[in-house]
Amino acid sequence: MINKSDMLQDIERVLVSEEEIHARIREVGAQIAEDYRGKCPILVGVLKGVVPFFAEMANAISIPVQEDFMCITSFEGGTESTGKLTFRKDIDHDIEGRHVLILEDIIDSGSTLKMICEMFRERKPASIKICTLLDKPTGRKVDLKPDYTCFTVPPAFVVGFGLDYEDYYRNLPFVGVLKPSVYQDQES
Repeated sequence: MINKSDMLQDIERVLVSEEEIHARIREVGAQIAEDYRGKCPILVGVLKGVVPFFAEMANAISIPVQEDFMCITSFEGGTESTGKLTFRKDIDHDIEGRHVLILEDIIDSGSTLKMICEMFRERKPASIKICTLLDKPTGRKVDLKPDYTCFTVPPAFVVGFGLDYEDYYRNLPFVGVLKPSVYQDQES
C-alpha cells in the first residue's frame, strides 16, 4: 500500500500545478458554455480517471447540462494500453438528436475515444465533441483531435488529478510525472 508521503516521493516533477488546473478549467468551461448556449448538452465522462476533471468542469459550465458516465478501458495495470478494450458501463441517456460532449482525463493513443465516438455516431446525436484535461499528441495512433484541450503534455507517464498508476495517485491535486523507477520495478 502506498501512503501520501510515498506518493509525493514518487513524483519526478510537477507538470501542471493545482492552481493552473483550476484556472484553465474555468477558462475552458466558460468557452464551452458560450459554444453550447441554448443547446443543453450531455456531458459524458469516461471513468474512472475523469472524475475530478468532470466534477470541476461541470461546475465551470454555466448553462444547463445533463451528466452521464461510461467505463471503457484499455489498461490492465501497467503504463501502456493493451490494445484490448474492455467495456464495463454504457451511458444511461438516449443521445439521439442531442449534443454530446465527451470529457476525458487524457488522450494518448486515442483508440478508445475513437471507438466511443464511432459507437455514439450510430446513435445519431446532433453533435459529438471532445474535451480533455490532458492531450498527449505524441502518443496518438489514430486520427483524433480534441475540440477543447486544457493542457498538452509531453511523452511522459503522468499521474494525479484522476490519472493513476495501478489505481494509485488519482487523489494528487496536480499532474506530475511519475518516476520511471516506480513502474519499471513493477513491470520487470
